[in-house]
Amino acid sequence: MRPRTRLSALLGLSAMLLAGCGIRPTEVPTEFGAAPTRVGCALPRASGTEAPSAPPAGGEFAVQVYLVCTSQLVTVDRTVTLKRGQSSERAVVAQQLLAELSRRPSSDEAQAGFSTDVGTRLKVSGPAVGDPSDALRLSTPPDDLSPYALAQIVCTFANSKMTTEDGDHVVLGGPADDPLRDYECTDAVKARPGTIPAPARTVG
Repeated sequence: MRPRTRLSALLGLSAMLLAGCGIRPTEVPTEFGAAPTRVGCALPRASGTEAPSAPPAGGEFAVQVYLVCTSQLVTVDRTVTLKRGQSSERAVVAQQLLAELSRRPSSDEAQAGFSTDVGTRLKVSGPAVGDPSDALRLSTPPDDLSPYALAQIVCTFANSKMTTEDGDHVVLGGPADDPLRDYECTDAVKARPGTIPAPARTVG
């Protein structure tokens, strides 16, 4: 039997055996190396940053912010610097957290698949006249933000003991007479921030 004929016969026999085992034979080479691995969205946790802290004195504070990774919200550890007494000023802390959200992810974060949808021009201030004391107002109405950006802000603020007294909730509004809403950071929002908006109820 000629070599080419023998090779054709062997290939035909292999196809029959694979079909008999319920395995579909491939028609293209499969030796392209190992399959790509999914991004783990995990970073080394620095010592002393296991949870956000708020000591009374000034200095460096360990905080957590929510970034986007594989279309989900995942916390990363950051450090902010506050002057003495500023840890009790909700709007100052919120602005620091917002600055961290808008900051470009570090090389390690980017390599791990993290990104942010929060713009650098966004600002936050404390309650306006007549607002509840725990309200925060953004320079852009929350409804005008992207779903990812709003989810990042809501969950980051709600997760911080320095910006909210009620975990998982934060009262947000836009400038001027924009209505205030009590937003909730749920597990569903963290899992699918692009399609599941943060539950909200109008305040006042």
